[in-house]
Amino acid sequence: MRSILAGAAVVVGGALLVAGCSSGGSSSSSAAGGGTGSAAAAAPVTVRLGYLANITHAPALLAVKNGYFTKELGSAGTVKTSVFTSGTQETTAILAGQLDAAYVGPNPAINAWQKSNGTAIKIVSGVATGGASVVVKPAVSSATQLKGQSLASPSLGNTQDVAVRYWLKQQGLTTSATGGGDVSIKPTSPNSAAVLEFKSGQIAGASEPSPYDVEMVQDGGKVLLSEPGVTTVLMVTQSFLSAHPDVVSDLLKANLDALNFIKSSPAQAQQVANDQLAAYTGKPLSAKVIGPAFKEIKFTADPDAASLIQDAQQATSVGVLKPVNLNGIFDLAPLNSILTAADQPTVSAG
Repeated sequence: MRSILAGAAVVVGGALLVAGCSSGGSSSSSAAGGGTGSAAAAAPVTVRLGYLANITHAPALLAVKNGYFTKELGSAGTVKTSVFTSGTQETTAILAGQLDAAYVGPNPAINAWQKSNGTAIKIVSGVATGGASVVVKPAVSSATQLKGQSLASPSLGNTQDVAVRYWLKQQGLTTSATGGGDVSIKPTSPNSAAVLEFKSGQIAGASEPSPYDVEMVQDGGKVLLSEPGVTTVLMVTQSFLSAHPDVVSDLLKANLDALNFIKSSPAQAQQVANDQLAAYTGKPLSAKVIGPAFKEIKFTADPDAASLIQDAQQATSVGVLKPVNLNGIFDLAPLNSILTAADQPTVSAG
């Protein structure tokens, strides 16, 4: 990101970018565990929510800008948002007790689950599938031409990082967590820095989420690999879910409001999301970027559980994740209760 929206600073691993708050009535700060007793349960809470300034996180952008969090939480509380540069940072914040909920990629969610031995988080909804690509110089037409070259990814072990490492392995090329191997993978933050490095010729390409992959194409690159599967999920801490199930339901309703807005008013949704991005970065995306960025993503509450399990297997295969049992990582009962009440199809954890 190029600039930071003014707000109360929260430091996470020394690398957190900061956003403001969206309010929905009076509030009192709430730790992830919440209070005890009927009085505490009835008191307004502050939900600490993280997300990225990416189009793959557009429902979060829309829920803030259009006031969906404010509407759905009502007097129950407020949402305090923090914008991060990577899902890896969000995982750090979740495990440090500094967030209650987060829009993240599948691999950061898996990492939070593994590092806490299945005690920290639950995935409560899908958000987006697709919308990430490996973009390279136009002269590169195959993986073999990348041998000896450098590629960027958002962070070590994040969803796009794992995707490109696994794909290169399938093509017979090695990588390492320290940047060695046949192809050097350089974790680069923020995402916009990878775009600039690509444009200046410092790297041969990058594995990036939308809109950064689209920007690289606009800068003369070409898509060598479109990364399928789930891109973004909504996770909450288990302690917050236990203490404030009604508030989590309100978050899910706000997310569904945003998904429905994208479906019913796609052009307007693009503009609103772009306006919110501009508030964080200081500059809106160009019309030639925002349209294609939305087009390559399917926004859906379905978490695509099968692809998340595949992500974990791929991360293990390339050595950035130890084998992990994901049984129980999903809790889709609150979401399905809302969908059933709205006479909409439910989603599955497997």
